[in-house]
Amino acid sequence: MHILLSTKGGTVTLSVNTAAATVSTLGRASEGQDELPWIEDGSAVAPKDARVLSRLFLDRLQVLEEGTREYQYARNTLIEMNLSLVRFAAGRFRNRGSGEMEDVVQVGTVGLIKAIDRFDLTREVEFTSFAIPYIVGEIKRFFRDTTWSVHVPRRLQELRSEIAKAKEHLAVELDRDPTPKELAAHLGRDEEEIIDGIVAANGYTAGSLDMSADSQDAGQTASGKARTLSDFIGAEDPGMERVEDLNALGPLMEELSDRERRIVSMRFGQELTQAQIGVELGVSQMQVSRLLTKILAKLRTGLVDAPATV
Repeated sequence: MHILLSTKGGTVTLSVNTAAATVSTLGRASEGQDELPWIEDGSAVAPKDARVLSRLFLDRLQVLEEGTREYQYARNTLIEMNLSLVRFAAGRFRNRGSGEMEDVVQVGTVGLIKAIDRFDLTREVEFTSFAIPYIVGEIKRFFRDTTWSVHVPRRLQELRSEIAKAKEHLAVELDRDPTPKELAAHLGRDEEEIIDGIVAANGYTAGSLDMSADSQDAGQTASGKARTLSDFIGAEDPGMERVEDLNALGPLMEELSDRERRIVSMRFGQELTQAQIGVELGVSQMQVSRLLTKILAKLRTGLVDAPATV
């Protein structure tokens, strides 16, 4: 059973369920809104009826002044009636492995709003056909730009998708995982570029440092608990910097005179005081202090000016 709903713009045929549940009288939204049916809950409109009503609302939206209450009513009702399109499109991304579906639906709704604002009835295209690409495009942009754990260039983000599809195809064909060289040949790209894409793909998802280590020889902690990845993170060795400094000082020490090297050895090797060094050399403590200052300045300058090594 169907109900005919008459408006100044023509006659709209609705199913009895939609008419009873969502459409009441005309002209209740605001003054002058006598050409649009008042729909209490646009999201409750059946998809089939939403297609019919959407054309009516889109037609009226073309002539309404933006910012008026009638314009806002028409636009908001269009969004509510077509949320089923967003849920349909979002369902295609249910197994992407990142992002909550609620976030995906919200992003898809942005695409729906853009489609409503840009739709032109003169094109004689169904609104659903026009809106779906906008919705899907926004969702894809969301996954491309916001779900990577680390930022990588967009070209590598897109290459990741190509490599994933190529891997799936070649794995069936070869009955094993393809090599980078085979992927490069299949995609018509350089092997180096494929390797860059594979490395970049590691930035798509990040694992928690609290997850269990997969290696069989990881063992357990002293308390008997399974080790996590954080247990295998190395700490910075403060001795390494000292080794580098000593290695760099070697050639500079060779440039010092025998007397200067002796002073450095007594002060920093034997850890003698300046007074003790003065006794050994037969000079005053003040002279030892001046000599040390001169020697250290010479070594410091040599370290700063030394060419960097790779």
